[in-house]
Amino acid sequence: MGFVNVYLAYLRNNLFMRLLLLFSLITIITIISFSFFMYHSMSQAAINRELDIQKKAMMNVNDYLGQKYDSAQSILFGLYRDSSLAAGVSFMLQHPFQEYVQHSLEQNNLGGNSTWNDGLEYFKNHLEDDEDIRNVMLYSVDQQVLYVLSHNRPMRLISTNAAHSYIPEVMALDSKSVSLPNIWVREAADQWDNHLYAVRTPINDKQTLKNIGQQLVYFSSDSIWKVLSDEQQDLKGAILVLSSEGGVLFDSSDQYYGKPYPYMDQVNAMYEHSEMNNNNYVTKLTQNKGDFIVVGLMPKEELSASSWRIGSTIFSISAVCIAIAILLPSLVVLNVAKRTNLIIRFTRKVKQGDLTARIQDAREDELGQISRSFNEMIDELNQYIDRVYKADIKQKHTELTALQARVNPHFLYNTLEVIRMRAISQGAHDVGEMIYSLSALFRSFVQQKKVYTLKDELEACRLYLELFQIRYKDKFTYTIEWDRKLAPLRIMKMSLQPIIENYIVHGLRNESTDNQLHIRVHQMEEFLHVQVTDNGNGITSERLKEIEQRLQTEESEDESFGLRSIHQRLKLLYGSKYGIELRSTPGHGTTVDVWLPADGGKEDYDV
Repeated sequence: MGFVNVYLAYLRNNLFMRLLLLFSLITIITIISFSFFMYHSMSQAAINRELDIQKKAMMNVNDYLGQKYDSAQSILFGLYRDSSLAAGVSFMLQHPFQEYVQHSLEQNNLGGNSTWNDGLEYFKNHLEDDEDIRNVMLYSVDQQVLYVLSHNRPMRLISTNAAHSYIPEVMALDSKSVSLPNIWVREAADQWDNHLYAVRTPINDKQTLKNIGQQLVYFSSDSIWKVLSDEQQDLKGAILVLSSEGGVLFDSSDQYYGKPYPYMDQVNAMYEHSEMNNNNYVTKLTQNKGDFIVVGLMPKEELSASSWRIGSTIFSISAVCIAIAILLPSLVVLNVAKRTNLIIRFTRKVKQGDLTARIQDAREDELGQISRSFNEMIDELNQYIDRVYKADIKQKHTELTALQARVNPHFLYNTLEVIRMRAISQGAHDVGEMIYSLSALFRSFVQQKKVYTLKDELEACRLYLELFQIRYKDKFTYTIEWDRKLAPLRIMKMSLQPIIENYIVHGLRNESTDNQLHIRVHQMEEFLHVQVTDNGNGITSERLKEIEQRLQTEESEDESFGLRSIHQRLKLLYGSKYGIELRSTPGHGTTVDVWLPADGGKEDYDV
């Protein structure tokens, strides 16, 4: 009901409010739809951008680890290229360290190749050349001895006898190239830094190709940050490097170091792009060469934060656009509505008869032109009224007055002539009665009544007919048929009497004794129909056409005015659809139909 009341009060009859409401709805829906699609596309673009940045960083990490794997392999490749150096390292790994030292001294004394005893120095140089290496370890399978090389520390020789250590079993079972440092090796080397990853490479005798040991290179995981420095400011989420068993080799979030990654099963089961759970976007890169996995985790909360910032910006801009798009047209529409209502108000003033009203609007737009045209129209209307309408009204009133002035004397002269002829011819006793009827008839004509009704006109007709019924005694009869309910209807004075007089003068047959006149009155919708029928002489067709033509022309002073007087006055007072119609048959009589307004007309005429 509230919406219906608002509609009835403000919208139903207010075109501008409906247009403004429609425009506002279209604007709001358009801007909201555009903002939604923009938010969706920009959010998706922001997500893709963040994921691309992360993937680029992941590729850099992947390439870096591949390079470190290759650098660890290149240590042994360089060893194998130098036969003397390879022979010295093989001897060191297959014999006790004391024998190696003694044999090295003997080789020097005998002037042998100096590089034969530089094996440990070779590995030491590689350790010092690469700042990312924390330890280089050489394991001897035959001697079960671990050589540990570290920065700024002398070489350590650690016995890993199977009776006292699990390292031989670890070395025998561990076949992965890149992995976490083994706990037993850590303990033996006293290396407990969690931010390390190990590259293990088997050492084979160059001559026999027999596996004689293992090379373990421990790299610092923190060195990976060097390849992330360019993206670190824009990088969101976390990047992890995982071994095939789920060991965390690198964690940019520093959350999973020192423990196995808890979602390794999901990582192994996923493709490169997938959602691991409802909280993270996951990207996966697999490095076959080093058998490690680079995983990118992008929490949805961080992406949502970026989307929220984008959404808030778009929302703010959309709100401002909606406000401007509605406010400015509203001001324009309300201004146009105000000017339009001003025009409507002034047209109503003119409708009520105030022809002095003028619209003050000096603008050059369409409404300004309408206002000026309206003012010009009123000016021309006033001039027309002064020139034509008022003159026409005066002319009509003059014609009506002239017609009425001619009706009364005409009737008076005829009536006096009748009385005179009656008195001369007979001197009958009914003269007094005729004079009485005549005086009553004159009284009805002379008396000025504000409201002249059908009853008054029919009474005047009756008095007139009474006079002639006395004159033509036993030769003339009349009847008047009408509904007494129609008595108060207003009609024009002397709208029927001249018709009766016209019959007495032109239609009555003096030689006949059955002269009859019938007056019938009834209402037909908006018309009051009066039919006057007689059985008199009638009118020939030529004469009837001539009379009908004269009814439509102005009356000359020397012509009789009976029917034409009624016809002209009815049209002047009530309009073109009112008047009289004639039908006649020679020798059988005439019928006159008079059409009057059933509501008495729009104006009060007393003529």
